[in-house]
Amino acid sequence: MDPSLLRGMCDRLAHRGPDSYGCFAEPPVALGHRRLSIIDLSTGDQPLGNEDGSVQVIFNGEIYNYKELRQELRGKGHQFRTESDTEVLAHLYEEVGERVPEFLNGMFAFAIWDARRERLMLARDRLGKKPLYYTTAVKGFALCFASELKALTVIPGFDARVNHRAVADFLSLSYVPDPDTIYESTSKLAPASALVATRSGVRVWRYWQLRLNADRGRSLEGSMEEIRALAKDAVRRRLLSDVPLGAFLSGGVDSSAVVGLMAEQNPDPVKTFSIGFTDKRFDELEYARMSAAMHATDHREQVVSPRIEDVFDVLVEHFDEPFADSSAIPMLYVSRMAREQVTVALCGDGADEIFGGYRRYLHGVIEERLRRRFPKWFRQSAIQAAGRYYPKFDYLPQVFRAKTLLTNVADDLGNAYFTTMSAFRDAGLEAVLSSHVRRNLNGYSPRERFRGMFKDVKEYSPLEQMQWVDLQTYLPGDILVKADRATMAYSLESRSPWLDYRMAELAFGLPSDFKLHGRTGKYIFKRAVAPYVPKAVIDRKKMGFSVPLAEWFRSALKPIFRALVFKPEMEEFVASREVESIWEGHQSRLHNYDRKLWSLLMLAAWSQRHRSGRVKDEVASVMQSAAS
Repeated sequence: MDPSLLRGMCDRLAHRGPDSYGCFAEPPVALGHRRLSIIDLSTGDQPLGNEDGSVQVIFNGEIYNYKELRQELRGKGHQFRTESDTEVLAHLYEEVGERVPEFLNGMFAFAIWDARRERLMLARDRLGKKPLYYTTAVKGFALCFASELKALTVIPGFDARVNHRAVADFLSLSYVPDPDTIYESTSKLAPASALVATRSGVRVWRYWQLRLNADRGRSLEGSMEEIRALAKDAVRRRLLSDVPLGAFLSGGVDSSAVVGLMAEQNPDPVKTFSIGFTDKRFDELEYARMSAAMHATDHREQVVSPRIEDVFDVLVEHFDEPFADSSAIPMLYVSRMAREQVTVALCGDGADEIFGGYRRYLHGVIEERLRRRFPKWFRQSAIQAAGRYYPKFDYLPQVFRAKTLLTNVADDLGNAYFTTMSAFRDAGLEAVLSSHVRRNLNGYSPRERFRGMFKDVKEYSPLEQMQWVDLQTYLPGDILVKADRATMAYSLESRSPWLDYRMAELAFGLPSDFKLHGRTGKYIFKRAVAPYVPKAVIDRKKMGFSVPLAEWFRSALKPIFRALVFKPEMEEFVASREVESIWEGHQSRLHNYDRKLWSLLMLAAWSQRHRSGRVKDEVASVMQSAAS
């Protein structure tokens, strides 16, 4: 490989590793790395190898059990030159070969080159915290891989044909689910997966699978003690750092508990960071301050009135493919603020998925109970008809908004859950997609993905089915993509104690009613972490990390939407007449189509950047025209 090409690919990832660049290039392989220095600042530059250099490693992430592994490997005669976790991977590979990821507790995406066997191995952590993309479709290269798509798209001859299944999936789910990407030629390595490339081809396999192991004989108190003990250990391991470290503090239970556990183990005040909003409907600072005061943290907060033009280009630049979770906006703000003080921030991600905290889990369980009260023929006739003809008025009081409930009860759990999770679906999706995209789908529906997953775990309880599907789709495709890209945009590392894989295994060994108890989600989790969280935070209603999108589309986003979404080029993907209908419906205030509109806008912004590389200038021009 041309050294300038390797350097150019790595420079596209400079935000992920601003501290140093390293490469290893000996045919038939070339490895490049950008480093964000966190452990062993002086000698941990990559690539790193074994004693004779026949094994070379590049690695993104952290291995939280690397000290124990290094001690074991030293006992077997391995010699170490650094104190870094990366070097452990090279020596561990010498001992266990392709089983390396099975021994790791951490967040990671790594590549190991074995020169003697001419074998390249890639692997990604169990829950998908660190990204890894690859393609086998570039002429002259058997395999190209990178932490972000942008490093692959600069390769001459990269196949940039759009994946129309991914467009449909994105408009339904607001993200492109693993293993697909927005490009036909390129894949994500799925969580808990490994890949080996040799001269004979490429092989991919799963090295871990989360399975239900519920023990009905468990006691609630004993299980709470297990959660607390494991939480302390998970946080302890994530406090390891040679650079300043802090925590995001949202005002919810999950991040407050992390801060409490950090404060218990840290002699110095924990640095905490919170974002508030001038719009009080979306502001949680009151509760964040309670947690900060309880644990005497070194607390910093910033009140913002989010200006979409401030972060719009960052959203498009750093997410690389269409991504429409609008909570990425406040995530970018808090990441930028935290990076001024620290290089590592612990967060509360994952507790809702692991311990059953989302309100949709409660709704799904209630709907399943209702299904069991009616025979299938009645649900698929009378109830389905009622759902079809019941009017949809998003601004009426909740008691009158029964359309989704009726529709879901008429269907099975898998289909109903897809309905809950999707923005566009079925007839609505078909209407908004262009005829060009519909033809290329060849009958594919995003619903198929969910239907198949629910069938795989049909013996699980309704709660466990929904959790398991979220852990395969929503967590790695949305939550963890958002966390990784928003933090890495500012060269900040995010660590999530609740996503220690041991915690996931423990949670899937608990009876369902320990997690969803009556109408209380995350029941056992809240009980277990109660000593670390103010009571007012425990008792409050869950509030998402959100922004006032609905109003933005009637004000600041109006000119941006019209300028980007109604471009003729967008007719490759969407039907302009249907988009106009959705837009007018939202402007009428009879409907709230903010999620649909945000998805369309993010698709348009990605398309603009994909074609011309310019979004920021156009948005700035639109905003300037609107202000004049």
